[in-house]
Amino acid sequence: MDGTIVDTEPLWIAAEQDLVKSHGGVWTEADSLALVGSELLKAGEYIRNKAGLPITAAEVVDRLLSEVLAGVKQGVEWRPGAVELLSQLSAAGVPCALVTMSYRVLADAVISQLPSDTFAAVITGDSVSKGKPHPEPYLAAAAELGVSPADCVVIEDSPTGVASGIAAGMPVLGVPNTVGLEPRPGLALVETLAGIDPAGLVAAFGAGPAGR
Repeated sequence: MDGTIVDTEPLWIAAEQDLVKSHGGVWTEADSLALVGSELLKAGEYIRNKAGLPITAAEVVDRLLSEVLAGVKQGVEWRPGAVELLSQLSAAGVPCALVTMSYRVLADAVISQLPSDTFAAVITGDSVSKGKPHPEPYLAAAAELGVSPADCVVIEDSPTGVASGIAAGMPVLGVPNTVGLEPRPGLALVETLAGIDPAGLVAAFGAGPAGR
């Protein structure tokens, strides 16, 4: 979600910098980019340890979520082609799942700005026991959709997300945003979702896209 369909990464970077600064520390953009796609609690622990914050990892996550959520509620910037592709998939009757390591409260704030039938399933970081790069999130999405993992296509922007999709046995369409993606088996790379349609996904992977 973050960085794939909505450009929320600047919000996360700003929230992390504000939090660390409030405790007298310095947090760089490079520090933030190292966390793209990570489980929130693991990211919170990393920030806590690296910046020497006198609060728990859970408190770090709460502070970050609060600031990012406030930004999202003011409106989101959609990634190029994302809304158009989701609309075309819905019109074609292709079930889609939103799989994100953000928590449900943030996912809901984004989903509320899309048509109500956009996602048939929503998997968030607080609904799984193991987050990306573990395959559990995408396997859970396929199970909720009632489809085989092999019949899904994952759309991802982070190395951890790509690893999760491939580990789940799903082909992955990589759309790099703030961090680069290295070519690997099972991964097709595009610069943007602009111009990508359901037929294009089928042609690229030989399967109907069901997971994202």
